[in-house]
Amino acid sequence: MTAAVDEAEAGPVLVADAVSKQFGGLLAVKQVDFQVAPREIVGLIGPNGAGKTTFFNCLTGLYKPTEGRVDLLGSQIPPKPRAVVVAGMARTFQNIRLFGNMTALENVMVGRYCRTTTGPFTSIIRGPKFKRDEAAVRVRSQELLDFVGLGHTTDHLARNLPYGDQRRLEIARAVGIQPKVLLLDEPNAGMNPSETQALLALIRRLRDELGITIVLVAHDIPLVMNLCDRIQVLNYGRLIAEGDPASVRANPDVIAAYLGQARHA
Repeated sequence: MTAAVDEAEAGPVLVADAVSKQFGGLLAVKQVDFQVAPREIVGLIGPNGAGKTTFFNCLTGLYKPTEGRVDLLGSQIPPKPRAVVVAGMARTFQNIRLFGNMTALENVMVGRYCRTTTGPFTSIIRGPKFKRDEAAVRVRSQELLDFVGLGHTTDHLARNLPYGDQRRLEIARAVGIQPKVLLLDEPNAGMNPSETQALLALIRRLRDELGITIVLVAHDIPLVMNLCDRIQVLNYGRLIAEGDPASVRANPDVIAAYLGQARHA
């Protein structure tokens, strides 16, 4: 498997510059700056209602920021999910969103199709180019199933897989998009401790073996502290701390926020 990110890339892969998001009279995200370096694993944490999911949705094109911009590899990406995917960013969701009546292999193939170049007419008549693309998509999708430890589930319906396997399948489908940056929203939600440990190892392999840069939102603080190179903390829509896990753990503003005693500057 080849790395998804060229190590020669200079500068941050993903940059959010002064991003704000307002819903009517509610300013959910307030002037947040965010940078992620190539091959970095960055955690985004904060108490409930801190604005994490809203900011995540601004990064991935589900929401259009009220102010600010999001750049991927130095170019601004429009707030449209398809454009974000084509640019090289993929995501998973807190609630699993697989195609339950499709097989595991077919679910991953869905992710691969955005990287094919077969035109509509060739697809309709199932011409030679369509068949070549379809074969290549199938091979690569099986490789990804093998990579996440689901090679034995090729022909299994997604809805029949155990919960932890469904989580890994969703990651395989996202990786099928061939992302430069992968955003994971509560990736271990609902997992037991052994499944969480397996997930932690998989995320490290995505970075170390495929070269994918990873951003994750999580409430599981031990997971974030053990996995992430750097952590950014939101509270009331504002960035209140960032740094390595040890410095964030000891930050008084972070401690106060999690104890419900947020300090306002």
